[in-house]
Amino acid sequence: MKQLFLLIIISLFTVKGFACEKCGNYNNDDFQIKSVTVKHAVEIAATIWEITVKGTAGKTTPVPAGQLNGAPVLGYVFPTSLKPADVGFSETAGIVALALTSHPDFDDTPLWDENNDKNYSNDGITWHPHWVVLTEDKRVEGGLAVKEFDPNDKSVVLPPTNPGMPMYMDSPGYQVITKASTIRVIVPDYRINNQKDFSFDGVTAYMQVNTGGTGGHGSGAKPMLGVYKVYSVASGNLSLPYKVKH
Repeated sequence: MKQLFLLIIISLFTVKGFACEKCGNYNNDDFQIKSVTVKHAVEIAATIWEITVKGTAGKTTPVPAGQLNGAPVLGYVFPTSLKPADVGFSETAGIVALALTSHPDFDDTPLWDENNDKNYSNDGITWHPHWVVLTEDKRVEGGLAVKEFDPNDKSVVLPPTNPGMPMYMDSPGYQVITKASTIRVIVPDYRINNQKDFSFDGVTAYMQVNTGGTGGHGSGAKPMLGVYKVYSVASGNLSLPYKVKH
């Protein structure tokens, strides 16, 4: 596991040479991290995850691409030391991360109506959470991508709240709150295998969807959902130095 973290850290800070015309459009104070915390609240049997930025958290959202291929995704991301099984995945190598995302071109939370308009398929721009497994991917500037799998691989297990894509991704439906400079999400203990003593970090990033290639969604030269630009890392080096407060 330590070797995997080292590889990803090296990749994150050394991969160069990929053009990302849209990335710079969102490099502002709304994505410059000042602090990151996860606090366990005994009274509600849940952890409260927070990223505080220099600007206004959640104010900046992506400009629609008008299609799924090339669709932009902005994220406030908590990489963790949690195991995939803690959040409902089958065991696999990679970093388990909780990503709070906004993407106006598509909706990947079919069970949840985040904007409460009785339409469950138009909420992509509303900040919402995903559990993902991140892995090193040198095909994109950010050096990371959501891990994919063969749809025919029957050994892969995803939580029942997953959005139906061949990636290690879940749409758990937790409440996300943006207020002033802080974005927060509340995660019930039982939804993370009652884990209360894990390590974590904070990252803000620009991601992008790829549907190219003859093999369908995500095939070809780019990952299905890759990290193209990292705007800020709380620790400065993705070392996951922070611990849950009690």
